Amino acid sequence: MRIPKLALLSLAALLFANGSAFAITVKKRTEAPGLPPEIWAIVGDFCAIKTWHPAAADCVVEKDGGKIKEKLTSKDDLSYSYEIVESPLPVKNYKSKLWLELDDEPDRTVIYWQSDFDANGASDDDAKAKITGILADGVKGIKEKAIAAHDAKEAAAGKTPDGDKGSEDDDK
Repeated sequence: MRIPKLALLSLAALLFANGSAFAITVKKRTEAPGLPPEIWAIVGDFCAIKTWHPAAADCVVEKDGGKIKEKLTSKDDLSYSYEIVESPLPVKNYKSKLWLELDDEPDRTVIYWQSDFDANGASDDDAKAKITGILADGVKGIKEKAIAAHDAKEAAAGKTPDGDKGSEDDDK
């Protein structure tokens, strides 16, 4: 079956006009000591961001009053997704997901945070840099909390905590 070029161009224009495709995707990942349920205990509450992200001073679950308004769109045992409804960030159509997976190494977890969005009031590069910084600081904050929790667990078991041994944060 042959599809006319005009039909393909019309479909592409329709998809682009409806904003189905995001202009920018940022994904950060890191590994941390501990099993996914242990790390999920640190990050699983949607408002826990105030405890692990250095830029989050507070989190209030209500419709009004926050500088960045987010809406939780889905949640399961080791992930949640959300959208930014209103913010001063140079983005629009912002959708994000935070999730955990078991690492190949024993007693380790891979932490992922991905955001898809369009630039708004800034260049794509500037918007991407801003969100990249936010996500990088976030996964680093989660890792630091996970290391502290793991070291405390090791100390309680009478072992000498040795901190994290593993890879650095990266953009995989």
